[in-house]
Amino acid sequence: MKKARVLLKPSLLSRATTVFSSLSPSRLLSHQMETNPSSDSSRYCYDPVLRWDPQVEDYFNKAYGPDHFSRISKALTRPSSYSCIRVNTVKTTSDAVIEKLTKILNESEDGLKLLQSDGSSSPISKCQIPGLEYVVFVHGSGPHRIEYGSGLEGPPKEVLVSRKCAEAVLRGAQVYVPGVLACTAHVEKGDAVAVCVAMEQPGDDEGDWSVNMTRGTTLQVDMCRSVIVDPFYCERRGLYIGMGTTRLSRAGMFRVPHGVAVDLSNRVFRLPSFHNVLEGEIFLQNLPSIVAAHALDPQKGERILDMCAAPGGKTTAIAILMNDEGVIVAADRSHNKVLDVQKLSAEMGLRCITTCKLDALKSVCLPNALSDSTTLVNGENIGSVTNHLSSNEEMASGRSEAEKSPEVNASTEQPSGGDDVSEAEIRKNKGRLKNGRGRTQSQGGRAGKSQGFPPNSFDRVLLDAPCSALGLRPRLFAGLESVISLRNHGRYQRKMLDQAVQLVRIGGILVYSTCTINPSENEAVVRYALDKYKFLSLAPQHPRIGGPGLVGRCEFPDGYVEEWLKPGEEEMVQKFDPSSELDTIGFFIAKFSVGPKD
Repeated sequence: MKKARVLLKPSLLSRATTVFSSLSPSRLLSHQMETNPSSDSSRYCYDPVLRWDPQVEDYFNKAYGPDHFSRISKALTRPSSYSCIRVNTVKTTSDAVIEKLTKILNESEDGLKLLQSDGSSSPISKCQIPGLEYVVFVHGSGPHRIEYGSGLEGPPKEVLVSRKCAEAVLRGAQVYVPGVLACTAHVEKGDAVAVCVAMEQPGDDEGDWSVNMTRGTTLQVDMCRSVIVDPFYCERRGLYIGMGTTRLSRAGMFRVPHGVAVDLSNRVFRLPSFHNVLEGEIFLQNLPSIVAAHALDPQKGERILDMCAAPGGKTTAIAILMNDEGVIVAADRSHNKVLDVQKLSAEMGLRCITTCKLDALKSVCLPNALSDSTTLVNGENIGSVTNHLSSNEEMASGRSEAEKSPEVNASTEQPSGGDDVSEAEIRKNKGRLKNGRGRTQSQGGRAGKSQGFPPNSFDRVLLDAPCSALGLRPRLFAGLESVISLRNHGRYQRKMLDQAVQLVRIGGILVYSTCTINPSENEAVVRYALDKYKFLSLAPQHPRIGGPGLVGRCEFPDGYVEEWLKPGEEEMVQKFDPSSELDTIGFFIAKFSVGPKD
């Protein structure tokens, strides 16, 4: 672990940290409301505090210790200090990408700010971890202190954005129109404005959270007395993410459906945006996600299943590690997300990926249940995948199935039919005529539906399970999760794991991963797998740069006991801590070897 930190150059990855507030969320909010609202030092800053359900906070305090969990909570409210880029080595090289990115930064205003932040070194560097030389880091900076009233006669005009918009802005995005909720009166194009965040607030009912304003609300400011007079000021204190210039007037922000609302020139965190940059050559991906693909250790010519593949980051990473030789089945239960995987694989020029629409909870199909429409891969029956594109090139060409087939075209245009047409199909066809082509037809893609795969169909399976996502950064809100919901996430993932275990052949590999800090979804799921399936054993992971897992158990007030790892098992998994020197998202990886199943 120490060696890995040195290789990652922690001096470049580290950033300024502050002591986590000792006040509880309720006391902190009361303290903010009592403070003078015109005080710049307390109001115009970025100092968010995650507000957890009390029982959840108690659970995490038991798991990590109060001090450690406080550091994790603080880290979650900040973005990582660098962007991690995976280079598509099928098309280009790390050196070529670094050269192109350096030129792009030199020619952009945001890039120049990054270059000037530390004159002693370039913000772009190649990862030094053995095996990850194709990963490139672009280092940012922050948090920066911003003088919001500098050069203004009174307090700055304000634009209030949604929490999700703010989380994207903190990662380098612009302030787009759909994310704007409110602003002060008389905002015109070209005005200097402070951008702040509208946070969910607790409602009257337990567990009820909402934003206490409607889109288009006017924020009141007494410009003569230089004070904020609207009732929502306390909800924005400590949640200012930058200063910028409006691209639209107030009226325009709430009339047009899309476009940039504010050009945020002075940000609390300066990270580059990679929107439409070197498409097909690079992919923006968190470092632990890249490590998860390496943990699977895919080999050329193997058959691999990615059970929850969308949006395709890990799928394409696996394909590149295999040098695009073999078969990867990328499954997801969402039709549109399957199209996203198709689009990404075509964009990156990868041919070994086959996509299908499939619920991970229904991944296993017994041999006697297979239909006649079964797809053969490499001459062997690995399941039923119907109606998928014959190649990624067809999807990329932009032609829909309806355009290629007159029969299909006729069926979609006919609002009614004979005895073989169901009422549901008639309603669907009427909707197509009324609303026009949907996303499927517009993109020219089609997601093939699978009936599942026979047991022992794959050499390796990746289960990057849907989870509570409590490790993603930056995170400004966590109030919706309860102890019960955290347990339910774990139960859901166990059901998916039950499916995955059956699909891996004897001698194969199963990798389980999540992007959460919740032990119920991490260590507790590993304990379940090892106790239920005696033929599973934890396998070493390479590279191993994450920390150890949690050992022990947790007893809840309702009598429920949750078992975690046993001594000796903690070093066989990788747990990425948001508050560690690696400065990553919260992430968990477990790798299992599959022995004889008899």
